[in-house]
Amino acid sequence: MTTKNPIERLTATRHEFGEHGGVNMSIEVSTAFTVMKPGTMPELFEGHKAAPEGCYLYGRHFNPTVYNLGRQLAAIEGTEAAYCAASGMAAISAAVLQLCNSGDHIVASNTVYGGTYALLHDFLPQKSCIETSFVDASDLAAVEAAITDKTKIIYAESISNPTLRVADIPALVALAHSRGLQLVIDNTFSPLILSPAALGADVVVHSMTKYINGASDIIAGAVCGSTEFIGSLMDLHTGPLMILGPTMDPSVASKISLRIPHLGLRMSEHARRAKLFAQNLDKLGLKVTYPGLDTHPDHQLMSKLHCPEYGYGGILTLDLGSVEKADALMDVLQNNYHFGFMAVSLGYFDTLMCCPGSSVSSEMTDEDLSLAGIGQGLVRISVGYTGTIEQRWGQLEGALRDIGAV
Repeated sequence: MTTKNPIERLTATRHEFGEHGGVNMSIEVSTAFTVMKPGTMPELFEGHKAAPEGCYLYGRHFNPTVYNLGRQLAAIEGTEAAYCAASGMAAISAAVLQLCNSGDHIVASNTVYGGTYALLHDFLPQKSCIETSFVDASDLAAVEAAITDKTKIIYAESISNPTLRVADIPALVALAHSRGLQLVIDNTFSPLILSPAALGADVVVHSMTKYINGASDIIAGAVCGSTEFIGSLMDLHTGPLMILGPTMDPSVASKISLRIPHLGLRMSEHARRAKLFAQNLDKLGLKVTYPGLDTHPDHQLMSKLHCPEYGYGGILTLDLGSVEKADALMDVLQNNYHFGFMAVSLGYFDTLMCCPGSSVSSEMTDEDLSLAGIGQGLVRISVGYTGTIEQRWGQLEGALRDIGAV
């Protein structure tokens, strides 16, 4: 499968000028917007006019700077439209709430980010009577068996957090659409690498806090989909992004917008280093998981679906068998070798490490952790690009030898 480089779509989108001719788009900080004719105001409130037509109403509805960032996300993902929110969880929640009503049902992957798991497993059943069945998304028969007459969406991550299983998006699309369902894909782990919408997914969500932002200094999210769907999120009566108010600040949108042009360079380097480290760890006989390894169960699928220019992703996992060994490795790497930091996020320019079972996946029950294959000795490593590869590999190998892992 030949995958078009998403950067080609982004380039045309960004070739615009700021309000005063600047090479960067202007930051619109207004919370309220004027109209030229009195009759325009009622039309805006009735939903007859919106931002794409050049009319803005209120900062919680649409903002020109945030709207511009959304256009860039749409270009990256190959969707008709996109809009940004204050966090990844805001984006996920909005997408799910727009597609589901009280009494509806979701079929979700059993390996998802802990916050998403809590939303689907705990929050929505209690607050909205929306139930979720968690299944192995790589088992299409199990996914199909979980579908009921109340199911509205299938939800999965393009690369699962933290097990790094790769979703067979075309197969999930075929199954979802054959049953009249929507497929929602979280593409946080693989911007540019995978293009879920091009593969048929209906809605793509992102935590832009991670790779798209790249500096671990901004919380942000995005929803990408059809023009109709994005418009529905901003509906003045029932739109989750409009009514619940997870509004992105325009200055935040501007900062992220300035980082998107070098996203491709960053993703390529994250992936290059992660693959080398994974290959070296594999040679040492350690239990490493990385989609770029031939031994990964989804390596061939990933090779078929991904955009080759950006590799196989910047995250690997290492299963050391026990929480004691895992903690020892992270302690030595951070405090003795200065290899990276013990932190729960990812996509930062420095390496970040955590044990998902006691951190980013800790919302899951012990039974669900076991079913998902998330052991207490599992270390998730988001590989950064500071320092030289030789220096960083030497630190990692040295720490492994110090704790007796090799």
